[in-house]
Amino acid sequence: IAATGDIRRSSVLSVLVYEKKVLREEDVLHHVVDDHGVGVIDLRGYEVPDDVKNALDIGACWATWTVPFDREEDFHFVATAYYLSPAVRAHWEKTLGGQIIWQATTMDIIADFLDRVQAERTEAAKRTESGAPALNKSGTRSPFTSAPFTGAPGGSGSAAPFVPPPTGGSVPPFPRVASNPPHPPPGGSPPPPSP
Repeated sequence: IAATGDIRRSSVLSVLVYEKKVLREEDVLHHVVDDHGVGVIDLRGYEVPDDVKNALDIGACWATWTVPFDREEDFHFVATAYYLSPAVRAHWEKTLGGQIIWQATTMDIIADFLDRVQAERTEAAKRTESGAPALNKSGTRSPFTSAPFTGAPGGSGSAAPFVPPPTGGSVPPFPRVASNPPHPPPGGSPPPPSP
């Protein structure tokens, strides 16, 4: 398994569950929840904060089948398929510092999460290399520029889209235009006359 380079299959739990079929991952989760008091999380619908996602060491996450997925003050929220490994817990306690709230999850959920993070990083790197605008959290670019508007007399680009009103006195926001008066609702009273 190690020779193939397939990191998804090169773990003790993966071998026991998928190769030897002597253990069911669901049984491990039940044991961790029932005997160790650890909660369970499904990261597929969880919105991980950007600062936590950007700080992930993907190699360490794959090696330990563990993902820090949130942080609140000094508390780190960590999902793992390897809670039963003291070495995994010790690594993340040392790496993160502070208190850790452990959550159990499956290897598939960890793998899906890490694949998504890696895909986002790859896409961001491609966009940076091509000079394309950065994307926001929802994966789209902002419809408005965040830079100052460059189109002004003497500058390059087009003129500003809004022309400042003339100074002095007041200017009505809209010119008065004759229009058809609104029709009263059925059974209602007519609208008041326009000034």
